[in-house]
Amino acid sequence: MCGVNCWCFLPFLLFLIIPNLSSFASGYGQFSYYGFDNTNISLDGAAEILPGRLLQLTNGEANIKGHAFYPAPLHFRKSPNGTVVEYFSASFVFGIIPTQPALSSEGIAFVIAPTKDFSDALPAQYLGVFNNQNNGNPSNHIFSVELDTVQNPEFQDIDANHVGINLHGLRSWQSSPAGFYDDSTGQTSNLSLASGNAMQDLGRL
Repeated sequence: MCGVNCWCFLPFLLFLIIPNLSSFASGYGQFSYYGFDNTNISLDGAAEILPGRLLQLTNGEANIKGHAFYPAPLHFRKSPNGTVVEYFSASFVFGIIPTQPALSSEGIAFVIAPTKDFSDALPAQYLGVFNNQNNGNPSNHIFSVELDTVQNPEFQDIDANHVGINLHGLRSWQSSPAGFYDDSTGQTSNLSLASGNAMQDLGRL
């Protein structure tokens, strides 16, 4: 999800693996998107499919939000009584394009939520996921990974270019400056999330 003054696009959204095949309501343990159409993803707000089967979440207008969801529910509890939560891994390619150089919006978030209805959520610093009333409420049951390009002191952001793991709200449980690990040097290098370049996010949770 993205707020003001940028375009957000995902040329290939989400490669998700859950080892237990019964974890999915649809019966599949993994799925991949190699481009999008209106039949394989649920869109909301400013999100739209562009030529070339690209997914655009927002279009650079101020104070808008866009959402894209897998159309079927996913079940992450594998035991009969629902006490064991399955791990998963996800990978997606994304780009955040500022409308002006060095001026970005708030970023985007990968979200796991019990509903696709985010009509009450606000854009900008709330990433189209929360609002000033429900942010941080444990009853949200929302997990998100934010790719944040603005430092918001009210959420205790560490900087204006970071990745955060959030539960129920926008104050990150864990966060780190955006970067990548270089296998050849063994060093971690900085990465600008709002560079306009296509980037790949990979995580196992």
